[in-house]
Amino acid sequence: MTVSIVTDSLSDLAGGLIGKLDITVVPLTVLFGHETFLDRVTISTDEFYHRLVHGDVWPASTQPSPQDFANTYDKLAETSNEILVIILSSKLSGTVQSATAGKRLMKAKKCRVEVIDSQTVAGGLGLVVLSAAQKAREGAGLDELIEFTQKALKRSHFLVYFDTLKYLTKGGRIGKAQGFLGSVLSIKPILNIKDGEMSPVTRVRSNSAGIAYLNNYVNSFKDIDSILIEHTTSVESADQLAKIIAAAHPKVPILRSTVAPVAGTYAGPNAFAVSVLEAEGK
Repeated sequence: MTVSIVTDSLSDLAGGLIGKLDITVVPLTVLFGHETFLDRVTISTDEFYHRLVHGDVWPASTQPSPQDFANTYDKLAETSNEILVIILSSKLSGTVQSATAGKRLMKAKKCRVEVIDSQTVAGGLGLVVLSAAQKAREGAGLDELIEFTQKALKRSHFLVYFDTLKYLTKGGRIGKAQGFLGSVLSIKPILNIKDGEMSPVTRVRSNSAGIAYLNNYVNSFKDIDSILIEHTTSVESADQLAKIIAAAHPKVPILRSTVAPVAGTYAGPNAFAVSVLEAEGK
């Protein structure tokens, strides 16, 4: 019996990225004032970013409840007796805590559920989830998958270009990038995930310099399993980055995604990111 794989919507896996691998995505919630929407379920990325850019209500977000996870586990337990849950960093959200608490609320007591705090987010999480789901499809058991996932997380790398840090700051997710707040407005920060929270890498002066930096970052890896490129509102920047990377790495799968609405609450407009999963054994 195949192990079921569960993640949250901040893995930025949607549509065709998850369909063939039977990955279950538990959505977080985005709020505009008193209006609440399930991430990518009752609000699309297009609608969210339109409201973010043109609306006058600042969005907020909240994690799924333990009961949301319990309901998910019980549904999967109808066809599986083992579930692996891979969740965004506990330093960015309380979703890990909800996923863990949901185990105690399950009705299906004979189904084993294990939760992994990925200590990452977005494509850095998504590529690992995809890799684990493929491993599960090949017949790996839960203990083998836990070990595989923990090692894969060490091979996963995430880098993001921000046009502004005001959304990250207002949302309270600025982390170790606090020192960038006094920068000249024309300076664009590039951050990664370190120890589970956003961390400063460098600053560039333009969108094109950001594309060049992210491309050079990808080129610094010798053996790549897969790449995921995503954006908030700047699809042109993501397209340009993907074209450059594809030319240099023609045999590497390059996946595309739009940053989920909840993550977009903190990323803001014109952000784009690249994630790299190094090949096993490297």
